[in-house]
Amino acid sequence: MDPHVRDCVRSYTEDWAIVNRKYHKLGTGFNPNTLDKQKERQKGLPKQIFESDEAPDGNSYQDEQDDLKRRSMSIDDTPRGSWACSIFDLKNSLPDALLPNLLDRTPNEEIDHHNEDQRKSSRHKELFALHPAPDEEEPIERLSIPEVPKEHFGQRLLVKCLSLKFEIEIEPIFASLALYDVKEKKKISENFYFDLNSEQMKGMLRPHVPPAAISTLARSAIFSITYPSQDVFLVIKLEKVLQQGDIGECAEPYMIFKESDAAKNKEKLEKLKCQAEQFCQRLGKYRMPFAWTAIHLMNIVSSAGSLERDSTEVEVGTGERKGSWSERRNSSIVGRRSLERTTSGDEACNLTSFRPATLTVTNFFKQEGDRLSDEDLYKFLADMRRPSSVLRRLRPITAQLKIDISPAPENPHYCLTPELLQVKLYPDSRVRPTREILEFPARDVYIPNTTYRNLLYVYPQSLNFANRQGSARNITVKVQFMYGEDPSNAMPVIFGKSSCPEFSKEAYTAVVYHNRSPDFHEEIKIKLPATLTDHHHLLFTFYHVSCQQKQNTPLETPVGYTWIPMLQNGRLKTGQFCLPVSLEKPPQAYSVLSPEVPLPGMKWVDNHKGVFNVEVVAVSSLHTQDPYLDKFFALVHALDEHMFPVRIGDMRIMENNLENELKSSISALNSSQLEPVVRFLHLLLDKLILLVVRPPVIAGQIVNLGQASFEAMASIINRLHKNLDGNQDQHGRNSLLASYIYYVFRLPNTYPNSPSPGPGGLGGSVHYATMARSAVRPASLNLNRSRSLSNSNPDISGTPTSPDDEVRSIIGSKLFHEELALQWVVCSGSVREAALQQAWFFFELMVKSMVHHLYFADKLDAPRKNRFPERFMDDVTALVSTIAGDIVSRFQKDTEMVERLNTSLAFFLNDLLSIMDRGFVFALIKTCYKQVSSKLFSLTNPSNLASLRLDFLRIICSHEHYVTLNLPCSLLTPPASPSPSVSSATSQSSGFSTNVQDQKIANMFELSVPFRQQHYLAGLVLTELAVILDPDAEGLFGLHKKVINMVHNLLSSHDSDPRYSDPQVKARVAMLYLPLIGVIMETVPQLYDFTESHNQRGRPSCVAADDYESEGGSMISQTVAMAIAGTSVPQLTRPSSFLLTSSSGRQHSTFSTESSRSLLICLLWVLKNADESVLQKWFTDLSVLQLNRLLDLLYLCVSCFEYKGKKVFERMNSLTFKKSKDMRAKLEEAILGSIGARQEMVRRSRGQLERSPSGSAFGSQENLRWRKDMTHWRQNTEKLDKSRAEIEHEALIDGNLATEANLIILDTLEIVVQTVSVTESKESILGGVLKVLLHSMACNQSALYLQHCFATQRALVSKFPELLFEEETEQCADLCLRLLRHCSSSISTIRSHASASLYLLMRQNFEIGNNFARVKMQVTMSLSSLVGTSQNFNEEFLRRSLKTILTYAEEDLELRETTFPDQVQDLVFNLHMILSDTVKMKEHQEDPEMLIDLMYRIAKGYQNSPDLRLTWLQNMAGKHSERSNHAESAQCLVHSAALVAEYLSMLEDRKYLPVGCVTFQNISSNVLEESAVSDDVVSPDEEGICSGKYFTEAGLVGLLEQAAASFSMAGMYEAVNEVYKVLIPIHEANRDAKKLSTIHGKLQEAFSKIVHQDGKRMFGTYFRVGFYGTKFGDLDEQEFVYKEPAITKLAEISHRLEGFYGERFGEDVLEVIKDSNPVDKCKLDPNKAYIQITYVEPYFDTYEMKDRITYFDKNYNLRRFMYCTPFTLDGRAHGELHEQFKRKTILTTSHAFPYIKTRINVIHKEEIILTPIEVAIEDMQKKTQELAFATHQDPADPKMLQMVLQGSVGTTVNQGPLEVAQVFLSEIPNDPKLFRHHNKLRLCFKDFTKRCEDALRKNKSLIGPDQKEYQRELERNYHRLKEALQPLINRKIPQLYKAVLPVACHRDSFSRMSLRKMDI
Repeated sequence: MDPHVRDCVRSYTEDWAIVNRKYHKLGTGFNPNTLDKQKERQKGLPKQIFESDEAPDGNSYQDEQDDLKRRSMSIDDTPRGSWACSIFDLKNSLPDALLPNLLDRTPNEEIDHHNEDQRKSSRHKELFALHPAPDEEEPIERLSIPEVPKEHFGQRLLVKCLSLKFEIEIEPIFASLALYDVKEKKKISENFYFDLNSEQMKGMLRPHVPPAAISTLARSAIFSITYPSQDVFLVIKLEKVLQQGDIGECAEPYMIFKESDAAKNKEKLEKLKCQAEQFCQRLGKYRMPFAWTAIHLMNIVSSAGSLERDSTEVEVGTGERKGSWSERRNSSIVGRRSLERTTSGDEACNLTSFRPATLTVTNFFKQEGDRLSDEDLYKFLADMRRPSSVLRRLRPITAQLKIDISPAPENPHYCLTPELLQVKLYPDSRVRPTREILEFPARDVYIPNTTYRNLLYVYPQSLNFANRQGSARNITVKVQFMYGEDPSNAMPVIFGKSSCPEFSKEAYTAVVYHNRSPDFHEEIKIKLPATLTDHHHLLFTFYHVSCQQKQNTPLETPVGYTWIPMLQNGRLKTGQFCLPVSLEKPPQAYSVLSPEVPLPGMKWVDNHKGVFNVEVVAVSSLHTQDPYLDKFFALVHALDEHMFPVRIGDMRIMENNLENELKSSISALNSSQLEPVVRFLHLLLDKLILLVVRPPVIAGQIVNLGQASFEAMASIINRLHKNLDGNQDQHGRNSLLASYIYYVFRLPNTYPNSPSPGPGGLGGSVHYATMARSAVRPASLNLNRSRSLSNSNPDISGTPTSPDDEVRSIIGSKLFHEELALQWVVCSGSVREAALQQAWFFFELMVKSMVHHLYFADKLDAPRKNRFPERFMDDVTALVSTIAGDIVSRFQKDTEMVERLNTSLAFFLNDLLSIMDRGFVFALIKTCYKQVSSKLFSLTNPSNLASLRLDFLRIICSHEHYVTLNLPCSLLTPPASPSPSVSSATSQSSGFSTNVQDQKIANMFELSVPFRQQHYLAGLVLTELAVILDPDAEGLFGLHKKVINMVHNLLSSHDSDPRYSDPQVKARVAMLYLPLIGVIMETVPQLYDFTESHNQRGRPSCVAADDYESEGGSMISQTVAMAIAGTSVPQLTRPSSFLLTSSSGRQHSTFSTESSRSLLICLLWVLKNADESVLQKWFTDLSVLQLNRLLDLLYLCVSCFEYKGKKVFERMNSLTFKKSKDMRAKLEEAILGSIGARQEMVRRSRGQLERSPSGSAFGSQENLRWRKDMTHWRQNTEKLDKSRAEIEHEALIDGNLATEANLIILDTLEIVVQTVSVTESKESILGGVLKVLLHSMACNQSALYLQHCFATQRALVSKFPELLFEEETEQCADLCLRLLRHCSSSISTIRSHASASLYLLMRQNFEIGNNFARVKMQVTMSLSSLVGTSQNFNEEFLRRSLKTILTYAEEDLELRETTFPDQVQDLVFNLHMILSDTVKMKEHQEDPEMLIDLMYRIAKGYQNSPDLRLTWLQNMAGKHSERSNHAESAQCLVHSAALVAEYLSMLEDRKYLPVGCVTFQNISSNVLEESAVSDDVVSPDEEGICSGKYFTEAGLVGLLEQAAASFSMAGMYEAVNEVYKVLIPIHEANRDAKKLSTIHGKLQEAFSKIVHQDGKRMFGTYFRVGFYGTKFGDLDEQEFVYKEPAITKLAEISHRLEGFYGERFGEDVLEVIKDSNPVDKCKLDPNKAYIQITYVEPYFDTYEMKDRITYFDKNYNLRRFMYCTPFTLDGRAHGELHEQFKRKTILTTSHAFPYIKTRINVIHKEEIILTPIEVAIEDMQKKTQELAFATHQDPADPKMLQMVLQGSVGTTVNQGPLEVAQVFLSEIPNDPKLFRHHNKLRLCFKDFTKRCEDALRKNKSLIGPDQKEYQRELERNYHRLKEALQPLINRKIPQLYKAVLPVACHRDSFSRMSLRKMDI
């Protein structure tokens, strides 16, 4: 066998050698935190019970409501229910379960132990299983396992041919299918031949057809399309048996006969059949073209599924859509440039998922004899796509061809390859197979060969016999593949078509009748022999076929010959040929020559011109068809075989010349075509590596080709990288090369000609045996062991066979990795650059080579130090060092290359950790670090380089033995093993104390030198974290997310690693991260404040931000500096940017939520898993400040991991929330990070978006925006709505996370408390502990956590009772509130624990001071505020808890004799009263006005209990601001402030404080009701009274500030000023300039707003609402004025009240009275409820108007309102002018608006009735006012002016001014009482005309020329009006102008006349 063929075959069939690291999957590179793994680890989580989830659903809640309504009737309706009744209720209710042993006096230690055991039992082991991995792109350390090298397929289509039926059936028809691409003008598949003839038709050919092979009977085929596009057509061609006559004649019958007329044309058909039978018998082996048609593939694919297509052409069957088929074998590897091309024009054509379609093709086109070539076909196809296709006009041949097209199944059954081999073996050979059809891709496909394929396609195209003498008209070409010249030497290698044998020796082309220059459209497929010789050739014989049956004419006459030799100079000959044709048989030995050579004595057609066009195409994985590759392979084989001289092309190369030729052929590889290079990639690289390892011996000299091969490899790899850039993973590794290294590459066996050992031996002479995947070695290895020894010891070698071998065995061969390292170190210039560009390739090659070497040399178990020689280790050191140098020096210029280089280097070092000495590798890491660090110093913007270093570190730390490499088990003694970072600095580490033991503890928690020597990698990680998070580290802000993710990632992988699941082991692992606690404590001021969403207070400041830096500030100090310097010696000169003495009070940049959350979960993990005793020792060493900071951290953790609740998950289900949050974080990081937009653009334009450019400023997320489909959102966007189960699952996880996080916090708090107990100092910390505990109680917690939390709280109170009752009184109040809230929980266990805690709290308070007034007070206040604010508060549950507390008191034997039980009972009853009130409130939950009324009533009830009244006023303020009633809210606050002022003035006499309510009168007249003047006023110095935080100066200031803010929100800026008038003296007295400046700033703001908003202010709209009907209960016959938001329409309030009460009483019961007339109770239906709503306006007497000047004045402090009702005396509302009366109603309310509620009772009502003339006067005054306003408006408004004018002057009808004058002024009234009115009206009209004139004049000055006419019209109207009015206006009443008498009767009569009616 030819050596090249042998190598190819071996390359395709040999087993692979794959290196597997046993624990590799446990490194972080295979991150366990994928979603599925998470799900796996989350199995079996208990469901945590949360009260928030248990909240009742709407309906059950409703029943409860109704129930309450019924029940509340029994409680007396007075605001405080009658005592007896409620106590009776309480006594009869049931308590919750009591806690056993609660009242026993147990020692604190025991209680602690018991609590701890309870807490520690059944905890969740893995914290990170509950925490989703942070959103990252592909993590940088993830290396995907390369794709297995496999045969290439595009998208695969299954085409089944079902039936072919013509109108007449008279002869067999043969069909073929193929795909064509019109745009590329290329046939893109081989032909598929199928035969759908009936048995009867086939029978006509019996004599000509040998029995058919089953493979030729296939009717279904699988086509592959790599580049699907809109231009692909499926072309079907039909042929029939040759007959006399041209195609047109033969096709005629098919066009004219119809199947339906078969009976009519019976005779004609018989005749045709008869003819056909004759032709079949005689000419059965020849064919003629008949018809063709084409299907536009994409139409089918895109419309499969939509049925609107034209049914004549396609009927689409409805198949079910099959799942998409994955691309079996490799479809992704396509040159990327070409991919871009494909998708550009096409709406990306996808064949992977369409509905299978059944097509019925009904029209065929007759083949034109002169248009058979492919060129013509492309023209036709292009034409078919046009709407006015020429083909449409042709007369078609009607037929029915049915075809199924569907996506090909994954593994079709009974499938044959293009070589007719079975794809998967199947036994049953009688089944019709499916054929895979070979694709000829439209453009290059770059995939290495992996299977043996050797096919040749011959396409005869045209023949020109026009100039040949003699008769040659019906021409066919016979094609044969010959291995010699004898006619019998034809080889049976030509594939059969359909219904024939598999292979035949000859093929004939179809005949075009009577054509001397025919075109052909044949495809002849030939199976090439593996080894070709010079004698193989293609022989073409041309025949004339006589169609007519004449006597003694032979059937076929040969009319010419020509041939193509297959090999030319040893290379396969393919391509286009235009051959001369010889008239006679070629002479002897013709086959080695080409027919173009003029052989002597031969006759040629047309003078030896080329007359026959033929194309030969090879599809072969043996023949490279590239001269450069051929030459290289030929030379290498010549060396292998020692065959000299070598013939290559026309050259003969002698041995002495061989070396130069070989070197030049290696360097010429660059010139070869890319496609063949990729196809033969595996073989090519193998050969190059072989040349390195086994330098050839040429003429007795060893030739070192290492350098040449290295260069060639580098250039090939770079070529691939550049040209196939779509083909790379995120690290820029070309997938073809990666899979070569992973699967194919193996160390060549160094024995060239060793005889191949038996079956157990090394298959083949060059490669070694397969390396099994398992750890067991294949047996065959031992056979060769002896031989491999001979490398170093020539004596053992087998007997050398030739002198060359002897030389070789003495010299031995080289080890590939050593040679590679050497070549790389010494190379320079462009070669070095090329190697750097693709460093990953050489690194991975080197590593695999090293592993193989160890495996074969049996050194895998040898100690690491002795595995590799010094020389090699030096080379590696040099290599790593120079590459690190490159990274440092070039990271700004070649960003992208350096990113790749950096990751490659890191992966290399990671791999080395598995095979070389750890110390050696650490030293390498240190070299890299040193170089980077020294560079970092000199940079202004270090973040890019720091980012690279992070990637580097992260990859190294992803090693599966990371933990072991950190020596977790050795405690911090000076290290025993030489670790790379030992230095004299050990003695300089800082610590808290001098004691050696403590020193050790401190070292464990600090990034001290001993720590960093001992735990080298962990030290690096934490140092990076500390440096980057340090707020002074300039320019590193963008890296926060990245460095935090690194730590998070490491911890989460330890957490899930089965090797560390044992708690002791985990504690060891956690020890590596103890300094993390310190680092995170440093960052407290920068963490995202999770508490904000809870309370406006923000994070607890135990320590103000400024203090963070002062005492005890830095936990890192000098060590960080050292870390930055990358050395362990403290540097004395540090650049200023890293100085740690920070300026106080600097601005911190906050971390994003995600980063903060990640940091905190890491903190919790360390706290959870670290050894408690170690933690405790450390806490003991910390200063109070530092401990407080730790507590702050825990406080934040509580908020951060709070349970969100199922409802939230449901709301968040639409993704928006997450997206916007992420985008914000991304944007921030992008803005603050240092990657420039330009760089980003460059990167995008290079098309690098397929991989994430990792080393950029902030890790790899900045291209998230461009890679939508690959990001995290993907999982969500695909189905926006998560299923119920998923939401449940999310809530389950979140609940468990919240519980576990809080339990860890609780554990830590317990340790802190113990620390305090042990040291008996630092009590000041306990306040902080309590704060965290209370905060956690306030958050949404699970029942499980709360039990433990209450247990801890009880223990804390019993240990430090005076803490609560004497120092932290505020906290005590808080605690009462929290406990009460949990006492009303719906979950019984929470209730029983909370009530136990509450009872013990009271008991302890009583025991300390025998008086527990304070707790009583606080509990009462807590209940009030709880009741007022909590929405879903349930008094039923609270009642239970109260009963439980009573029960405890009754059972408490110790205190039975004291007053304690009675006091408890009093308290409980009092609480119960408050509860009953709330029941009422509950009833009116939906009715805001009623609810506020009730709260108002309750607050009134507490008139003599200032603390509680204050509480309720605040509840009301809260309710108001919820509903945006800011003015009311402000009033509540003012009232509160007034109340506080009253009591403060009793307590202390300070001049600058307000005297009491009186001071607040200016703000609101209602405030006086807060004055403490009644008899039962309590004195404020009594114990427990006025002890709340508001009864202080600060409290007062706070209330007033809130009030000012609310007024400001309400837009009442004048009131803001009044509030500040009270505040300013206080601040002045305190000399508080800062506050004063703020206040004046706010005042300035307020006044400028008054100026700006002039004319645009709106405060409210008022309505009178009357309630009538017994249904309303308390409200019956009550009238209120309601204040509604500004611009509320009557319809709106009407709709609201109607809706509300309609729902309450039933819509049929409620009626709204539409008019505003007085309501007569007697006429109403007693079973209905009536509401009357009227719009009212504020009413002022004339004298009031002097004071109420501004809009504010007219809308503030309102107590009187008015509405008007028109009526006539006969009962209608409206009538003629002279009978129209009007009633004005004036209402007075009990308080002034705005008040602390939005509706106020009407307490007084009066009516005024106006006579018709008075009504007219009012109307005219109004009109005149309008005119005056429009005229003097500034700026002028012409539109408005014209409108008013039109209404005044333009109206001549319907009660216009003229009519009014005519009705009332035409005659003097008879009644002298009306004289005054008459006169007043006359004067009004005078005024009116004057105003009209002014207005017209004004209008004239405003209009443009276009309105001249309009103005004239107006003026005409005006004069008309004036004339008409003139006589009326001038008629004076003489009586009025007598001498004025001193008589007042007229005036009197006027007032009497107005029929004033009082109604009070």
